[in-house]
Amino acid sequence: MNFRRGLQKAEPEINLIPLIDVLLVILIFLMITTTYTRYTALKVNLPVADAARAMQPPEQIVVSVGVDGAYAIDRQTLPGRDVASLAAALRGAAAGKRAGTDEPVIVINADAKSSHQSVINVMEAAREAGLSRLTFAARAASGHPKR
Repeated sequence: MNFRRGLQKAEPEINLIPLIDVLLVILIFLMITTTYTRYTALKVNLPVADAARAMQPPEQIVVSVGVDGAYAIDRQTLPGRDVASLAAALRGAAAGKRAGTDEPVIVINADAKSSHQSVINVMEAAREAGLSRLTFAARAASGHPKR
């Protein structure tokens, strides 16, 4: 017999607040009791920086490439246009600039209308001369803002 005809049965609810409280207490307990240790598997020797050495810019060899494919090293025009004569001239220029332990940086200053092959010849001559540090000189376009 149903004596409560007007009343509906209340649905059982699961209260999550005590469960969250218990989980937080367990989490705090684990954080306090856990020891954090560092395990180093590899012994690493880190490099040492020399601030005085970084202040000195490296020696530069400026190689200019003209529109017609003519080369100039440090404003001295070269008579030959082949890779072998360019490599010999780079070796000679580098011999005078290797005072320190760093090898000089070759700055390729090519005309905008010079051929691609002329610039590649400079890079090949630098490789043959044993010089591996290369960079290119450029200037910002006059109509475009710098970003």
